[in-house]
Amino acid sequence: MPDQKLPPALTAPRTRALALCGVLVAALFGVAAFVPLPYTLTMPGVTADTLGDYQGRPVITITGAPVRPTDGQLRMVTISATNQDERTSLWRALQAWADPDEAVRPTDSVYPKSDPVKSEQVNAQQMTESQDSATVAALDYLHLSPAQVKVKIDLGDIGGPSAGQMLALGIVDKLGGDGGSLTAGRTVAGTGTIDDEGNVGAVGGVPLKTQAAARDGATVFLVPKGECSDAKVNTPEGLRLVPVSTLAESVSALKALRDGGEVPSC
Repeated sequence: MPDQKLPPALTAPRTRALALCGVLVAALFGVAAFVPLPYTLTMPGVTADTLGDYQGRPVITITGAPVRPTDGQLRMVTISATNQDERTSLWRALQAWADPDEAVRPTDSVYPKSDPVKSEQVNAQQMTESQDSATVAALDYLHLSPAQVKVKIDLGDIGGPSAGQMLALGIVDKLGGDGGSLTAGRTVAGTGTIDDEGNVGAVGGVPLKTQAAARDGATVFLVPKGECSDAKVNTPEGLRLVPVSTLAESVSALKALRDGGEVPSC
């Protein structure tokens, strides 16, 4: 069989150099795809019904005032993250960017470099402050005295301030301050900080929290008014977004939803 020679264009020095560069670039990209990057993956976390139990213990326990039976659920929601020591490869980050159930964040924004232990302590402190503010706001809304009504809140190892709104609503619903069930048997989820005056604040991570809410059966999601646009990113089908800015607005929205009235929407 006669020798077959490659065309000169394929054997020229320039062509060989370009081919070698192409191999090197491909190799670099191949390595880079698996090199750890300073990013952390976040995803929908656990939810907890503030009207029920979490990890075998009641979330809200009230003494000093009559507590009525409740129906439905008022779920606070969380996001979870990969471990602090786990680094994300470029390939894994690209997968997460394309997945509505995941988000990519700089590791320093999730786990501050300064002191990881202190970060956990801060989260715990924020949860304690959130619980205190939820109690103050709820009792003030109901015109009840904290000197007579005592509220104990237990959310296990969940930290951060974002459960405030749903905790306050749970207290209001248990005390029956509006004369009836806030949920009308529905599973309502939501997020948002709360202060002593009942103002609902932004929290971040809302697109992942709506995924967690829908996963656990919620059909209504109470979202801080300023985060409506975030909440509408990849909103799960069948989940109704209701914007609120105060505890009073949250209660009014749920009552309107229960009674067939006009309900705000994002």
